[in-house]
Amino acid sequence: MKETIDLLGKIITNILTALYEPFGFSLLLSFLAMFFYLYAYEPIHAGKGWKSAIVTWYQKFKESVFFRKLFLLAFVTSLILFRTLLNRQLWMNPLSDVMGGWGIWETVNGEQQLTTECIENVILMVPFSAVVMWTFQEKVGRSWKKILWQSGKIAFIFSVSIEMLQLLLRLGTFQLSDIFYNTGGGVLGGLMYCAVMKVRKRL
Repeated sequence: MKETIDLLGKIITNILTALYEPFGFSLLLSFLAMFFYLYAYEPIHAGKGWKSAIVTWYQKFKESVFFRKLFLLAFVTSLILFRTLLNRQLWMNPLSDVMGGWGIWETVNGEQQLTTECIENVILMVPFSAVVMWTFQEKVGRSWKKILWQSGKIAFIFSVSIEMLQLLLRLGTFQLSDIFYNTGGGVLGGLMYCAVMKVRKRL
């Protein structure tokens, strides 16, 4: 019982820390990312000076549901990137632990220590894939099989991209377990999206 409580406490602490540390940075990055979106798709309204750009940004955020969804997606994505790439120290050998950790226990200097990395890797992708499915729901459709397939595929591609960048930039270690758990989290996020949409439809 004590081990379960310790595990839950560690997971909650790590999740709250992961949300708290990059919150302001992620908010600013999302805000700037949506400026790029406006300049790409509405250059006539946004390209008349910074005052006009801010007014256009506010009006678009107020009027467009899709714009708000994209902003939320950019925010969630930047949180993940901060956790996996932007706040990492350089590693001398990014291939030092290719298999990674597959359980909640790891051996350090001959002692068993509790680790929540695998659980956190699952949780990491749940909101990401759910927000992606919600943002592009018209393209994805309503079939739960297609939603689960797309959410798993997107999470897998995103996870592989992160791991490859970690390998090339020496930011962290390349781990197959991270890809597996991230993909599982993506499927779980798609499943949660299906459940929410089903409940919403009944209500």
